[in-house]
Amino acid sequence: MDQRQVQDKAQAFIARWSAATGSELANAQSFVRELCDLLKVEPPHPATDDPTANAYVFERAIAFQNPDGSTSPGRIDLYKRECFVLESKKVKAGPATKGFDDALLRARAQAENYARALPAAEGRPPFVVVVDVGNVIELYAEFTRSGATYTAFPDARSHRIPLTRLVEPEVQTRLRALWLDPMSLDPSRITAQVTREVAAKLATLARELEGAGHTAERVAAFLTRCLFSMFAEDVGLLPKAPSGSGAFVHILRAHRDQPETLRHMLRALWTDMDRGGFSPALAAQVLRFNGKLFKGWAADEYVLPMSKAVVDGLIDAASSDWRNVEPAIIGTLLERALDPVERHRLGAHYTPRAYVERLVLPTVVEPLRAEWANVQAAALLLATEAQALGGRRGDTRMDEARAELRQFHHRLCTVKVLDPACGSGNFLYVTLEHLKRLETEVLDQLQALGDSQAKLGLEGETVTPQQFLGIELNERAASLAELVLWIGFLQWHVRSAGSASVAEPVIQDYGNIECRDAVLAWDRQEPMRDE
Repeated sequence: MDQRQVQDKAQAFIARWSAATGSELANAQSFVRELCDLLKVEPPHPATDDPTANAYVFERAIAFQNPDGSTSPGRIDLYKRECFVLESKKVKAGPATKGFDDALLRARAQAENYARALPAAEGRPPFVVVVDVGNVIELYAEFTRSGATYTAFPDARSHRIPLTRLVEPEVQTRLRALWLDPMSLDPSRITAQVTREVAAKLATLARELEGAGHTAERVAAFLTRCLFSMFAEDVGLLPKAPSGSGAFVHILRAHRDQPETLRHMLRALWTDMDRGGFSPALAAQVLRFNGKLFKGWAADEYVLPMSKAVVDGLIDAASSDWRNVEPAIIGTLLERALDPVERHRLGAHYTPRAYVERLVLPTVVEPLRAEWANVQAAALLLATEAQALGGRRGDTRMDEARAELRQFHHRLCTVKVLDPACGSGNFLYVTLEHLKRLETEVLDQLQALGDSQAKLGLEGETVTPQQFLGIELNERAASLAELVLWIGFLQWHVRSAGSASVAEPVIQDYGNIECRDAVLAWDRQEPMRDE
């Protein structure tokens, strides 16, 4: 079947089911079977009397464990082992109403309860799917499969797929992966590989520069500036060169055979990035980056002399897609890439994201998400009452609903997280990412309730790296921790709202990562000397 035929089939599916008005009970299974046919995946199997044998069935029986030791029966609308739990509804309220959001929220909670009630031997599936038959499909993911919270996938702004989008090949591919290989959708699998490749390239460059007689500290500072420049050009924070390539890589290529000119051009670029304004190096306006990263441009070692091999290595490293570099591991890998002693262990040992989340989720994220569930339920109840009351009393209830959400958003933007031995910032970044994900859900809910200031998460109070405090004894690791937090924050910001929304200065010097001993403090150090 060619692409045109696939499109026609999708259009026919959309037309047929958009007009469906029957109940969930009447239509849900037929909808799923036809969706399977559209996605070219096998339909559910016949169920058996043995629940453990029912790996892919409608109406999978489960037992809820009650606090008093008794059990209650339940049935999952559609279950595919190691893939998903699917809960279907036919919501009578229109998509633009509060009742619609409330119904899907309850369906999601029900599906998550089913996932948690599955036998431990089967494990929890990576996805929870909520379907409003003939209208939308919502995706929620939890790739660690450890019992943590399912979150909107790929993010809170695009997890809800209207039926009309089923004509898009990328949407069909994403949904097909739910059936065939859901773990392939885990973004950390892609980003981890990219990050290892980048770190290996930077390790080679560090070795070359140290071999030319430069200290490890100067090499680390220089390569960190290079790294951030590669990231900035890939996410659109630096203007394109006239050639259409990224600004940083354009300078490297243009002056590859003129090492001294290249040094002057990089110094000019980074000075312009520090100050902001018109950049002669690029013949264009650049954002004011500020922070600590581009300070000290007058020092001779600010831009190290580079051989052609080093320049070629930088060009090669810049060819990686820095939008997909994973901040959760880049700190550890870069720390080793830039440390002559640790370099032989590059990529061999780092704390995987899943391990980081085993600590971050129960200590920080899950308590906040429990609060959010209560706040969201209260706000939606008030909004439903407002819709029923109408008039001035309804307006008052709606104001109360928005106030509930704004108060929680303020709490989210003021909570502080401390890692007293932060290393290169992995734990802090993962926590930041989860709080940004939660913040997006809050802002979306505010917008759904008609709050014209829901954009405040981009323009005013928002979750920032300032809330994430670290103490680290190793100076190089402390600098990398700060870099990791800012790359992660900017990645999220650009992905959610585009590079045009980034405020100046791009990087703030919050002083949130301190290079010192977490236990002992002193005024000065006095060396002990013999006679």
